[in-house]
Amino acid sequence: MMNATNCSCQHMPVQRSEILLVAVYSIVFAIGLPANCLTAYLTWLQIKRHNVLAIYLFSLSLCELMYLSTLPLWIIYVRNEHQWTMGSETCIITGYIFFCNIYISILILCCISIDRYMAVVYALESRGTRDQRTAVFITVVLFAVVAVIHCPVFFLDDGKQTLDQKTCFETLPLKPVLAYFGIARFLCGFVIPFAILSFTNYKIFQNTNISSGLNGHQKTKVKYLAIVIIIIFLMCFAPYHVVLLIRSVRYILSPGDSCCFEQEIYTTFVVFLCFSTANSVADPVIYVLASNNIRKEFYSVLRRWQRNVSMTLTLRTDSAKSRDSQDAALATENRTLK
Repeated sequence: MMNATNCSCQHMPVQRSEILLVAVYSIVFAIGLPANCLTAYLTWLQIKRHNVLAIYLFSLSLCELMYLSTLPLWIIYVRNEHQWTMGSETCIITGYIFFCNIYISILILCCISIDRYMAVVYALESRGTRDQRTAVFITVVLFAVVAVIHCPVFFLDDGKQTLDQKTCFETLPLKPVLAYFGIARFLCGFVIPFAILSFTNYKIFQNTNISSGLNGHQKTKVKYLAIVIIIIFLMCFAPYHVVLLIRSVRYILSPGDSCCFEQEIYTTFVVFLCFSTANSVADPVIYVLASNNIRKEFYSVLRRWQRNVSMTLTLRTDSAKSRDSQDAALATENRTLK
């Protein structure tokens, strides 16, 4: 442990993680943006076919696209040595979107698992309750609850830049209210969802093995979906929430000398926070496993796009030929008049 006299919460080792953070954010943006745009379009087509699961997948894609739109700002922030120069309002809105995205994504993963659980374990009983109207209602309530819970972000000083503070939601050391809120986020935003995901996907796995209504390929796909959801959840969200818990508990137990600890754990914390953005790339994988006709739908969209491009080029060519013909006729008429 460093000597307390050498510790300062004003000088965090931001340079250690700069290259990694910029690389991860850039890769996630470059891959996640087109992947989620395509997923949103394909799930919208599924919604038109009255697919219930598509409601959750479409909502997840929209959530990820909203977050991905803020990544260029985070890249600029990191490149600028964690000095926010784009205004306090932009910082607050960007931070609000970030925090909401994490927990909306987690809760939608829970909705997907519960929906699959009902469809597999209670296939007959759930036919009357699994409908698009219910899925839309659940999604709207989920978005609203998360949005309201994170409204205090707009009133925190952490998002406001002053002469002494240029960071965006990186005010150190932690404040007491944020330390307790961190523990609440760990319990309600990670532990409880993990328990739900573990139970539902274990039951899905268990019932799939003994199911006689699914063929081998269908069983494999259902199992893969269950496994992938757990893996995505743990890889993207577990490291961040564990370090969040450690920081919060450490501050509560010893608030007077937390700066040394903050310096030691800072790089680990921001790297794990960055890795949580990989969720934006991983979520389209869920659609691939959840869709029965992904290849057919993809090629159908591709053919439609090629057909539209071909028609556009043809129209432009015909228009150009028409203009050339008109110009030639006009030139001939002018020569005749002369």
